[in-house]
Amino acid sequence: MHGRTRSRHRLSTALAAFGLLATGAALQTAVGATHAHAATTHRILFDDGHAEEAGNADWIISTSKPDPLAQDSSPSAETDWTGALSSWGVDLQKTGSYSLKTATSALTYGGSSSTDLSNFDTLVLPEPNTLFTTAEKTAIMTFVKNGGGLFMISDHTGADRNNDGEDAVEILNDLMTNNSVDSTDPFGFSIDSLSISSDYPSAISDSSDPVLHGSFGTVTKSLIASGTTATLKPSDNSSVKGLLYRTGYSGNTGAFFATSTFGSGRVAFWGDSSPIDDGTGQSGNTLYDGWNDSGATNAALALNATEWLAGASSSGGGDGGGSGTCTAAQLLGNNGFESGNTTWSASSGVITNSSSESARSGSYYAWLDGYGTATTDTLSQSVTIPSGCTTAALSFYLHIDTAETSTSTAYDTLKVQVLNSSGTVLSTLATYSNLNAASGYTQRSFSLASYAGQTVTLKFTGTEGSTLQTSFVIDDTALNVS
Repeated sequence: MHGRTRSRHRLSTALAAFGLLATGAALQTAVGATHAHAATTHRILFDDGHAEEAGNADWIISTSKPDPLAQDSSPSAETDWTGALSSWGVDLQKTGSYSLKTATSALTYGGSSSTDLSNFDTLVLPEPNTLFTTAEKTAIMTFVKNGGGLFMISDHTGADRNNDGEDAVEILNDLMTNNSVDSTDPFGFSIDSLSISSDYPSAISDSSDPVLHGSFGTVTKSLIASGTTATLKPSDNSSVKGLLYRTGYSGNTGAFFATSTFGSGRVAFWGDSSPIDDGTGQSGNTLYDGWNDSGATNAALALNATEWLAGASSSGGGDGGGSGTCTAAQLLGNNGFESGNTTWSASSGVITNSSSESARSGSYYAWLDGYGTATTDTLSQSVTIPSGCTTAALSFYLHIDTAETSTSTAYDTLKVQVLNSSGTVLSTLATYSNLNAASGYTQRSFSLASYAGQTVTLKFTGTEGSTLQTSFVIDDTALNVS
């Protein structure tokens, strides 16, 4: 137990909180945006806001942006739309089950733009050549966590088409390792810094995999024409799966095409842009027809993967933005608070590494109240619980110490609540007080299975009276679904 008053608002903590408050506020808005799944039309957004047309690249489905239908509203051949990805776009359009758009500005989630990620089921990143901003990385990762599909297509190391010092390998690795949502290897793989000149990677034998055996055909091989691979790390994310491997490789190395899940969303990685290149595009570009390469099945791979990412396939993977499936996962971002004041929305100074209290693990924890004056502190995070999940177990470790001496009156309280997207309290899971003070941490657990299929906000509210302090200290939170 520490003293009756609290001194956590030191200059260093205050400055850190000030620098992160804007990020936390923006993230609260983003996480609160519900990812709506299309019932029959699967909405795909192709990115063209990160130098995807630099140099000889022409990674667009059409020169008409954001809507390719303005170029031709009923395309029957890939030349009806202009771009090296037009075959991909036209093949999807012809099914009648997809709505396609192109983003040309900064990627957002929870905003008002027509190309805001909340309006889509899948985002395609076809060899980006400029770094994503901090806000964009937050938007992308939150979109996936809340049920979106992410298709990341790389190229070989050194393929810096706009000469800005960054290539797709570095840019996509930066997205995965330097974001405010989860930088601890969230997808379970990293992209290798390699330049492999040529190969025909082979598919694994798995007749049940919806990407290898989807409605667009069976995948047997892909193509490397200067590309790279990924190293898988299933210990970081058990859902990661290599589908096609560089010749002579298997297991966790040499994966040329891989899938994974994150939160309730799905992820796909492809190690080269040549397979999606249909050989035609805007005048002046030197292109390569990998889409129709006779030694590979690249079209089926791209289209099946798009189908799976958008939640259109019937089996495998994550929730796909609202389908009735469930992949076992831990859904809370920054669940041990080690990334500081990110992902959570919290009162100033609540997320801290102050030595006046102790973390259960690591260095950071959440500390509500403890001032000995009338104070209300809050800590909250929004999360989407996939509709197919029958188990949703919320847990956290709580330590309470107090200077109150009463054994019968709750002067200071901590409420644990579930709110809807409008801020209405759906349930008060528990109320703790100074009467629950004890040494050490105690794990508390609750079922949120009744909220499957909903986006809810988990909120801790600490309310302290005007005299003696009570500290509510939280660490190692989790929301495990299956």
